[in-house]
Amino acid sequence: MKKTVGVEINGCVFGNDGKDVGHAEFWNAFIEFVEARGWYFGGGTVQIDEDGNKIEDID
Repeated sequence: MKKTVGVEINGCVFGNDGKDVGHAEFWNAFIEFVEARGWYFGGGTVQIDEDGNKIEDID
């Protein structure tokens, strides 16, 4: 039986020119991208600052 192959994501997304990226804004765009292709995402996300520290969501 063939095993399903996927992609693991490990990274951060920041805006250009110091613009903030809100958690909800990113999440909505990411899920729209994933679902538009018939894919699904299993995992989690958190809002972070430029040092990688978890912070309260900004939006």
